[in-house]
This record gives sequence, structure tokens and C-alpha cells, in this order.
Amino acid sequence: MNSIDQEKKWTMRDRVLAVMDGRLPDRLPFIDRIEIWYKGMLARGTMPPAYEGMSLNQVHKAVGIGRQKFSIPYALKLRGVDMRILFEGELIHQESDPDVRYFPAQYPPEEIPRNRPGTSVVEYRTPRGSVSVSYVFAESMISLSGMEPYLTSHLVKEETDYRIVEYILERADFVPLYEAFKAEEEAVGAHGLLVPSIHRIPFQQALLEYLGEMSLFQALYDSREALDRLIHLLDLQMVNIIERLAETDLPYIEFGDNLDGMMTNPNLFQEYCIPEYQKYTGMLHDMGKKAGSHTDGNLKPLVDLMPESGLDVCESFTPQPLTELLFEEAWAKWRNGPLIWGGIPSDLLEERTDQAVFEMFVENLLATVGRNPIIVGVGDMVLDINRIERVKYIADRIEAHDLGAF
Repeated sequence: MNSIDQEKKWTMRDRVLAVMDGRLPDRLPFIDRIEIWYKGMLARGTMPPAYEGMSLNQVHKAVGIGRQKFSIPYALKLRGVDMRILFEGELIHQESDPDVRYFPAQYPPEEIPRNRPGTSVVEYRTPRGSVSVSYVFAESMISLSGMEPYLTSHLVKEETDYRIVEYILERADFVPLYEAFKAEEEAVGAHGLLVPSIHRIPFQQALLEYLGEMSLFQALYDSREALDRLIHLLDLQMVNIIERLAETDLPYIEFGDNLDGMMTNPNLFQEYCIPEYQKYTGMLHDMGKKAGSHTDGNLKPLVDLMPESGLDVCESFTPQPLTELLFEEAWAKWRNGPLIWGGIPSDLLEERTDQAVFEMFVENLLATVGRNPIIVGVGDMVLDINRIERVKYIADRIEAHDLGAF
């Protein structure tokens, strides 16, 4: 790594990009999402006095943690498709040839209510027939500010659905949203990073959005040809998305994979994910862009395979005690990549975790990494049951962790 530029006034965004680029900033970057905590405090009227009246950006700065936010810089126009959204059986939205950011189900459409319990169904009607996904928002979730409806049924439910999905994918067009992304990036500011989060890689899409875990495992044996055709079409779509992103100046692109080695087991990861990652990261590297993946699950089964992926970053890395993987094990095995973004499990920020245990974890992490590259964050995010004082403790310790002293 190059020496520190002593004259530079570093922003959190500068620190993140420097570490991704193999350069040494003045301090390790500490950046993550506290929006759930912030909304929860506002909703319950329990905002700590020190942060009363502050915006989300202002709280980030006051606490000392950079603001991380995800956004997708494009949409897909679903030509020949009539999209209908029903809430508790009542039609609340209808659109032909819709522009959809996260088709089919990575995030629920914004039209789905978040302030009342119920079931929402998103239908996609085509000349070949209809497919749909369903979401539930429970009564108990209303008080948990920032919670999203959760997926309860996937797009492919029976063999005939594959033909309908193929019709949709074959006609979907890329729609750039670069100006909207730039405006959102300005709103986040230099004390943060707006992460360009694109679709999951094809296998993860098939697993988490199109079929679901059990149905995908059955399809591997009973509908292999149809499944392979689906993954092939998703691959063509991903290649087109990445090729279109070449026209941007985005330095970093992240796949929203939610990777977990208990679902995407080592055999599946080797057969499907490694070739996909190597293909797409190779394309992005040729464009001068770094590539990462949202890997917030249990990576213990995949710890030895991740370096083969070509990924530059494992973002939202979550070690023990939330998963089986020790931070030290991943750190030792990934010294040549991928870069860790995360490392602090969110349960250490809860009241039930002894303060001494929390502080020891932070001290051990900083002692382990020394002046080596890492983006410190909370896996998966700071929750409204977490103590913001502990987030500030981490920020203060990182500020005192002078990289020039090592």
C-alpha cells in the first residue's frame, strides 16, 4: 500500500474508495446503515437527547459512522407485460410495460403498503399467461420502523410458469437511471457512499426470487432443462446490464446476493456461482471497476472458496456470534482478497451483550487488522434494538487507531 497523503482532508467516501483501491487512508473507514435505528427512535419517541432534531445524515456525522445506502442505477422495462398489485385482494396499482427496478422480487415494489398489515400480490400478465409473487406485512412489523414486507411466494410455482418468465425476460429492456442515482448520491453526501446495487447473480436470483430453496433443489432433478434455460436467460440479462454500466463512472458495483453457504452449499457454489462471479467480475475489472457482493449470511461453508470468485469485496460480512465463521478465520484466508466490509456482528451492540465482551471484540478486531485494508461495518446493519453508544465507541476507537503508528 502507498503511504498516507498527509495533506489530504479525507472524507468517509474517500476512505472507502482508497481501501478498495489498495491505498492507505488516514483512518480505516467505518460505514454502514443506521436508518432502521433512526426510524425506530423517531417512531417510538426515544431518540437520545444528543441527536434530537437531527437528520439521518447529521446523526451519522455526530456518531462518526459513514452513511451507506443501496440504490440501483437502472430499471428494466417489461415490454408486453401488464403489472397489477393487489392488497388484500383489492387492486391498488396497475401499469402496462412498467419500469421495474428490482424484478422480480429482490425488494418489494414501493406501492405495497408499509403502514398496515396484510398480503400483497404482484401479478405479471402476459400473452402466455400470468405469474405472481406475494408479500406479507404482519401487524407486529408496523411498530418496527423500516421493516419491509417479506416474500411468501416465488415467481415460478409450476412447470408452465417457466415459459411465461422466458417471455418476460426475452423482452425486458435496460432503462438507465443515472441522473436519479447522481441526485441520490448528492443527498447521501461525502460522509457516505451510495452503493450501486445491481441484480443478484443468476443462480442467486433463481434460488431466492424465482423458485425458493426447496423448489430449486427439486428443479435440479425434475426440471433441470427449464432451470438451466432460466439461468441462461438471466446470464444474458446480467451481461447486458454490466455492458451498459460501462458508460458510467461508477467505481464500484455490488451484486445484491444475500449469499449464505447453508443454502448455496459448496457444491452449488462451485458449479454455478464461481463461474458466474468470475465472468462478471472479469467484465467489471476490464472496465476499471471494483466488484462486490452482499454476503450477510453464514459463509463458513464457503470460506475456502470465496477467494476463487474474483470478488474484490464481501460487503456486510457477518462473523460469529451471528454466524458460524470466526472473523479471524476469514481474515487469515482472505489476505489476498476478497476485502472484508463489515466484521462487527450487530448482536454485540445489544444491551444483553456485556460491555466488556463488546469492547474486547472491537479491540481484537483492530489488533488483528493493524494497518491492513478493511472497511469496518456492522453486519447486517445497526438495528433499533442496538445501542448507538456502542456504534460511537467503535467510531472513536477507529479514530484513535492511527494507521501511521503501525
